[in-house]
Amino acid sequence: MRPIIEVRDLSKTYASGTHALSGVTLDIAGGEILALLGPNGAGKTTFISITCGLVTPTGGSVSVDGHDIVRDYRAARSLIGLVPQEITLEFFETVMNTVRFSRGLFGKAPDDAYLETVLRALALWDKRDAKLRELSGGMKRRVLIAKALAHGPRILFLDEPTAGVDVNLRREMWEVVRGLKKQGVTIILTTHYLEEAEEMADRVGIIDKGRLLLVRDKTELMHEFGQKILTVELTDPVAALPAPLAGLGLDLGADGRTVRFRYDTHADRSGIARLLAEFSGHGLAVRDLSTEQTSLEEVFLRLVRDMA
Repeated sequence: MRPIIEVRDLSKTYASGTHALSGVTLDIAGGEILALLGPNGAGKTTFISITCGLVTPTGGSVSVDGHDIVRDYRAARSLIGLVPQEITLEFFETVMNTVRFSRGLFGKAPDDAYLETVLRALALWDKRDAKLRELSGGMKRRVLIAKALAHGPRILFLDEPTAGVDVNLRREMWEVVRGLKKQGVTIILTTHYLEEAEEMADRVGIIDKGRLLLVRDKTELMHEFGQKILTVELTDPVAALPAPLAGLGLDLGADGRTVRFRYDTHADRSGIARLLAEFSGHGLAVRDLSTEQTSLEEVFLRLVRDMA
């Protein structure tokens, strides 16, 4: 099956000489959630702006469901909804009139029944007659999504959708995104919240200095680059670990009571049995053990550092 978005050797150099994108090639499947991760200035917003037809590329091509975004702009753009980082709304207008206007911009016939479905899905129906200035920040962001969905797009770009939103509202937004995925909407999001990508994405793309470093299935990425960390709590604190343990890659906590050991869960041997035997042999009594998985944030930071 042909990808819904095909990007080939995409580049963008601004008049200032800044190379925002360099040779980006990427396929995005219909119905998936792709998270694009990268530091400020990495090229994420430029990538979105080009794909949405807001910025002209310097080189390469992007097609949306077979429509070139330059030669067949209208057809390509009609398939896309964009939720920008900034809240740009007419605050004295009502919610319903706002989404009606957005639908009309794409030349779509009035369809309040469809807009009702969109507003209900976003828990905005009860606010349909409220003026935007009366809404909370989280509700305003929902209105931005409703505007982007008003013309019935098959693809939704979310540029930092939960920036400045508190934890509870962020999780509500995640539920909204999952609901859109169930409806078959393809979602591409940029985010600074690594847990957001870890929670929602099917695939993760890492972009830095205009280069797409990799795009991988999230589970495969965590499998390949993730590690587990064993934390050993000692019964009695120590000032330093015995010299024979130095080669085991241990980190002694500042309290002298906790020792951290990183290991690969997919290796033939984890090294834990040897570690505990060494502890016992050197008179270190163990009070408790706990394990934790490497987070996507740690994987991201490691990849950016190693591939820079």
